[in-house]
Amino acid sequence: MVTTERLSQLSYRPKAGEIPTNPGVYRFRDAAGRVLYVGKAKNLRARLSNYFAPPHTLHERTRRMVTTAASVEWTVVASDVDSLQLEYMWIKEFDPPFNVRYRDDKSYPFMAITLADEAPRVIVTRNRRIPGAKYFGPYPKVWAVHDTIDQMIKVFPIRTCSDSSYKKAMQTGRPCFPGQIGRCGGPCSGRATIEEHRAIVDDFVAFMSGGDERFKKDLTAKMRAAAAAMDYESAAVYRDRLVAIDAVLSRSALVLGEDVDADLFGIAEDELSAAVQHFVIRGGRVRGVRATTIDKELDIEGGDLVDQVLQRAYGDAAATDIPRRVLVPALPDDATELEEWLRLRRERPVTIQVAQRGQKAELMRTATLNAQQALMLHKTRRTSDYVARTQALTDLQEALGLAEAPLRIECYDVSHLGGTNVVASMVVFEDGLPRKDQYRSFSIPETTDDTDSIHQVLTRRLAYLDRPEEAEEPVPDVTGDEPVATTRKRPRFAYPPQLLVVDGGRPQVEAAARALADTGHDEIALCGIAKRLEEVWMPGDEYPVILPRTSEALYLLQRLRDEAHRFAISHQRRRRKRDITSVLTEIPGLGEARIKALLRHFGSVTALKAATPEEIAQLPGVGPKLAASIHSHLATP
Repeated sequence: MVTTERLSQLSYRPKAGEIPTNPGVYRFRDAAGRVLYVGKAKNLRARLSNYFAPPHTLHERTRRMVTTAASVEWTVVASDVDSLQLEYMWIKEFDPPFNVRYRDDKSYPFMAITLADEAPRVIVTRNRRIPGAKYFGPYPKVWAVHDTIDQMIKVFPIRTCSDSSYKKAMQTGRPCFPGQIGRCGGPCSGRATIEEHRAIVDDFVAFMSGGDERFKKDLTAKMRAAAAAMDYESAAVYRDRLVAIDAVLSRSALVLGEDVDADLFGIAEDELSAAVQHFVIRGGRVRGVRATTIDKELDIEGGDLVDQVLQRAYGDAAATDIPRRVLVPALPDDATELEEWLRLRRERPVTIQVAQRGQKAELMRTATLNAQQALMLHKTRRTSDYVARTQALTDLQEALGLAEAPLRIECYDVSHLGGTNVVASMVVFEDGLPRKDQYRSFSIPETTDDTDSIHQVLTRRLAYLDRPEEAEEPVPDVTGDEPVATTRKRPRFAYPPQLLVVDGGRPQVEAAARALADTGHDEIALCGIAKRLEEVWMPGDEYPVILPRTSEALYLLQRLRDEAHRFAISHQRRRRKRDITSVLTEIPGLGEARIKALLRHFGSVTALKAATPEEIAQLPGVGPKLAASIHSHLATP
């Protein structure tokens, strides 16, 4: 570190030329001195100048951080690798609210071998700070660790008893209880000396570190030799050990080459959150999986997010936990510096690569799919938890200035295909939970743009609120001889929502406000959520409402918006399929089976319309004459 400069002026923007062009690390602080954000840069002047660009050019969350801050300070370092180390140290020390925040989905169980003990034992633990211990995992379930240990001690009988049992057995000369029932192979069981037991522990660790095939070859040779010597009891013991090894290896399928040690990171993200699936691959097999959820405050994605994930994963890792290869979905801008940083920690070369093809790409797709499911589950849990739902509704009430918490919320989204097939969706949440029985979809025959569509849909929906209440049905006379006729009333919106949400920004909100005014329902609150910046717009306001990243209210609005979008897309797809099917049924000679075969063969309506008569005729059951008829019918405007 060469120098540190602090800016504490009324307007804390640095003057031209004050900031050096060296690599370094910077910190934004608020008026109370709290560190708000820590970042690194290869060129401090170029990087910090971006934060003081015209406000309208900044991402909304970046603008909020800059305006919240009261000062900025930086520290010049000798190299880009030094900036990585210092950035990580400061993030750990200050825990800045605008840096990404990590939450492990749970505390994962590990298999640990206590190598510092006189007679090491294997245990299941969530404590990663046992002195001298060697860890394997993490495992997704506790039973998976126990199952692996049960199989492993059949091949490598090492100690499993507690320290107190071991000391008592060694003092009395009587085997520990696990040893008496064949569950402990330590010196306390009388089966091996301390030196012999240590050799077995070394083999246990070597096998778990890479699934070394030499153990299988050695056991196979011993089994065959014992069988040739007609020592069938020993041959059976070796056979059972081979079965146990196969059981362990089968639980961790070979996904890459047998000599591959790597960590693979699958990432799924949206504007506010990300989910990370970390696959630990040793000896070509997945030895552990760790899931992490990340809250994003500033506008960070792609390679920048990968940079943060790798710093988090390896910042406190032991050298033995850093593999020689790291597979990521996108390469960070400072990948070379990260590789050097990891090399210094591992004391051997480390390569960071993008998994682009072959088995690595297939495994990356699996990890990414798991990350997508984890992200969806994370967001769903936040909105389904009662405490979180209550907090979300309260936060929403305060942020939007409502008189009461919006117990019933309706959200609207418009979907179209190149300006055609325009449809809209309405989803309903009550007490923070979806009411799918009250979802509705709307077809919009004619419209000029999204704002016109929003106005049409809300006008049609709000018209239902002005209809008179349906009279109660008279109670039928069941004592007479006349047949009793009953009718089932379709559920209807008996009361208005407290809040309407539209997917969009200021133009969409103003269109919805006109619909509320035209129908005389100004008592209903209204807001819109713009996807790009996650801004919440209120009618008549010049600037949006910015909800905190960790706000439960923002997660609820996101869930509403995403659900409305999903429902609109689903309706549009069903409608397009129904439309093309109805068109095809008008063609003489085309039945239901051939229509399904056509759509399945060509995959889409666009492909079918673009096909020539000769290509259509290649489908079994469709001759040249019928193919020509299909082509001409679809080509007719």
